[in-house]
Amino acid sequence: MKILFAGGGTAGHINPAIAVANYIRAKKPDWDILFIGTKEGLETKLVPKEGLKIKYINIKGFKRKLSIDNLVTVRDLFIGMLQARKIIAEYKPDIVIGTGGYVSGPVVLNASMMKIPTIIHEQNAIPGVTIKILSRFADVIAMGFEESKNHFKTVNKLVHTGNPIRQELINIDKETAKRRLGLDNKPVILAVGGSLGAQKINESIVEYIKSIYRKNKVYLMFGTGEKQYQDVLDTLKSQGIDLEIDKNIRVFPYINDMNIYAASDLVICRCGAMTLSEVTAMGKPAILIPSPNVTHNHQEYNARALEKQGAAIVFTEKELDSKKLNNQIENLLKDQKLLQQMANNSFNMGITNAAEKIYNIVIELLKESGK
Repeated sequence: MKILFAGGGTAGHINPAIAVANYIRAKKPDWDILFIGTKEGLETKLVPKEGLKIKYINIKGFKRKLSIDNLVTVRDLFIGMLQARKIIAEYKPDIVIGTGGYVSGPVVLNASMMKIPTIIHEQNAIPGVTIKILSRFADVIAMGFEESKNHFKTVNKLVHTGNPIRQELINIDKETAKRRLGLDNKPVILAVGGSLGAQKINESIVEYIKSIYRKNKVYLMFGTGEKQYQDVLDTLKSQGIDLEIDKNIRVFPYINDMNIYAASDLVICRCGAMTLSEVTAMGKPAILIPSPNVTHNHQEYNARALEKQGAAIVFTEKELDSKKLNNQIENLLKDQKLLQQMANNSFNMGITNAAEKIYNIVIELLKESGK
């Protein structure tokens, strides 16, 4: 069998596809898998890193305002449609899976017109424009959040699968992770603003660091984002904070160590769909700060889904200030009963078998198509 994936741009579109592809490889090692992406997205790094094949097409998103660039985008869309059709015709996939990003459009649309079974996966509570358009053509719409069903008209195609996550996240227990990191029984706080960072979160966490410096009460694992890492270090130094003296505070440009996630007692983060899927899969209570700079404000909708279930506390960026954040952290750490209840609620929301569910949909569609 040949499985074709299309998804790109951000890690939030690529990682779910990789998770499903890796699950398929484990179950069916003789199956062939190919990705289609663009050369501008993170797929250029993430997909080959997993030892997966990838081909590229030209496709860009439209500007929201009238712009001459949109004429170029129309041209690239036409070229991308032709490129996608050529790859599909040559590769002859048995099924096509789109996980979002502009690249999914021409690939899934061509596959549907060529009568190839198609699945699309929407990670967020509010579907993106590409996925909403493709929902008319795809055979199955897999949803990361139950709440997104209200935004689709083709109800008979909907399946709530959850978001496929990195399996290693749920294979490490907290005590093992803390031991590997050399931590004792003090609470562990994980604060991240995403791979690029988030200035408002970083500024608030710097203020929090000033309040815990050399007090030996908590561990703080702080991911600043690559672009803001040096600025944060310079700011801390200017405030007289020496990270060589206080080893309880650890600052990283990017956190990819699964032990840090597993060891945490409280997570402070943005609200991308994949981030929240990992938070709930691990059963972590959270303070969520949605990015205001996303389409349809979907991060806040994602965050409110956790808040509604008592798994998280939400601050919008307008509401956020360092004093409020400090007080909220302190209140949660003092109220272990509430923190544990939030952890339980988070765990109850978590879905750890989303990749398996999507794999089962693949098997069913292949059977229906006589494969």
